[in-house]
This record gives sequence, structure tokens and C-alpha cells, in this order.
Amino acid sequence: MSEPKLIAGNANLPLASAIARRMSLHRGRTVNLVDARVERFNDQEIFVEVYENVRGEDMYIIQPTSRPANDNLMELLIIADALKRSSAARITAVIPYFGYARQDRRAKARTPISAKLVANLITEAGIDRVLTLDLHATQIQGFFDIPVDNLYAAPVFALDVLHTFRDRLSDVMVVSPDVGGVARARELAKRINAPLSIVDKRREKPGEVAEMTVIGDVTGKTCIIVDDICDTAGTLCKAAEVLMNAGATEVHSYITHGVLSGPAVERIKNSVMKSLVITDSIEPTEAVKAAQNIRIVPTAPMFAQAILNTWNGTSVSSLFDMETLMPIYEGFYARV
Repeated sequence: MSEPKLIAGNANLPLASAIARRMSLHRGRTVNLVDARVERFNDQEIFVEVYENVRGEDMYIIQPTSRPANDNLMELLIIADALKRSSAARITAVIPYFGYARQDRRAKARTPISAKLVANLITEAGIDRVLTLDLHATQIQGFFDIPVDNLYAAPVFALDVLHTFRDRLSDVMVVSPDVGGVARARELAKRINAPLSIVDKRREKPGEVAEMTVIGDVTGKTCIIVDDICDTAGTLCKAAEVLMNAGATEVHSYITHGVLSGPAVERIKNSVMKSLVITDSIEPTEAVKAAQNIRIVPTAPMFAQAILNTWNGTSVSSLFDMETLMPIYEGFYARV
């Protein structure tokens, strides 16, 4: 059986390199990114050239479709086309952050379902399967006519919570920032055996929250807000204030995808939140790296194992369990 081969666009090269390093550790042999160039002409057209033979190979394109979403999406599609025309045996798109996922339904008349459009583009580009992390809505998997493996950050977050708050787990309460995210928050709460609370928000228009109410008693609790995406951080910071006003002693947040656009980083730095934990599914900016109360949890160990499981035909869903991830993350959470 040929070895899995990795190729990366420009969206998150540090994550792609980290995945290659982790796969090298797992395999006991060096795994490098395929030598290729992904560049732009003067008019910003994207051009891809693969320098290595990929005929008959099992290829994995590592490319989140984060900001700039359209450029990174086109890079993914053009890399896939280059590999298909070079006779790769199978092409898997590893998309740590799936852009356009928030446009998964028609909330108003005469609006698109852009997530379905993107799914069609990915399929038509010749990609055979997708590996992603914490889709905004799990039903997006049904938009694809190819297999989709959706990994979850919850087990990794649970390991982090059990490690970080090991001396005061009895005071921890998991909080969903809205009613729609209750299932995600409940999943983490179940893993760490903590109670659950909800911040009910009423939104007058997109990007603006009119009113927030805490459902549940958070008095004296260390609150952990759980969500999949943090964009401008307005809702998140306001939820933290509401929880503190309701009697919480501390507020921390665990967010899978740190989009963190516009004033987000400044808002977080000046907020009452003690910490914000995000994954590296989106390459962090220098401002994010410099923020004292933002911490980044690596996803490379999980993605590396998921790629190997896909390649050798073993279970990917086994990575939903903390017991499976603990040996993979032992260097990060040895004392859990």
C-alpha cells in the first residue's frame, strides 16, 4: 500500500506542516508535504503546479476555507483539479474550517444556501471525500454526495478543561451562548461531568444582540462558554458580562474556530473573560498570538490520526472518544 501524501494551500501552512510532523511520529518515517507551488498571477488568478509524481497516490489537501474565504476555496478547488488531472487515485479535502457553513439554510426569502453550493463545487472538482472539524450545522454533511468525516473539538476541549481546572472541577459550569448551541455545550458538560446553563439571546438584526438572560444558577461558578465559531466576539463578550453580573466568579470560553475578525481581539483583551481557548483550525494572526488571554489548542495530532485512519481503513469515529485521544495528546495533557 502506498503512503498517504499531503499537499497544502496557503490558508494554514503551519497547521499543514504540524500534521506532517505528527504523521511522521505516528508512522515512524518522514512524511513531508508534496512539493508544489500555489501562487497568483498579477490579476490574482490562482495557479498550481505539482512537482512530484502523484499518479495512483492517496492524496490529502490541507486547506481551511477561512479568510479570504473565496481565495482559499478556489485554491482548494484548483489543487484538486491539478491532482485529478495528474491521475491521483483518491483525493481527500482536509478542511479544518469549512467556510460558508453559516449559510446552511434559507432564513429569509430570496437568499442562497451557500453551504450547499460550496459542497457542489467541492464534489464537482473531483474530491472523493471530506475531512473537517466541527461543522456549524451537522446536516451540512447531507449536502455532499461524497463521504464526509466531521471531527469534534469537544473531546480535546474536555481534556484541556480537565487539565486546566483539575483543582476546582466541582465549581465548573458549562454554558451555551444560545439555545441553538445547547447540544454542543451538553456534549462537553457530559464529558467533564459538569452542570449546564444557557444564555438566551434575542437578536434584533444580524451582528446585534438586544437582550440576554441567563437560564440556570451560575452563582459562585467558574463558567465555560462553548461554541463553534467566534467572529466579531460581540455576543461572546456580552455573554461573559451577563454571566459575571449573574454571580459567576470567572468566565472562560472554548471556541473551535477563531475567526476573530474586525475588533474581536481588542474586545476579548478588554473583556471580563479570563481566557479564550481556540483551536488552530484557522491560522492565528499576530494580534491573536500576542493577546494574553487567548490560548490555542493544537488540532494536528487529531487530524494526523484521522488521516491515517482514513488511509488504512480504520475507524475515524474512534477519535470522538477522550480515551482514544488521550495517548495522542499525552504530551499536552500528561497529568489529566
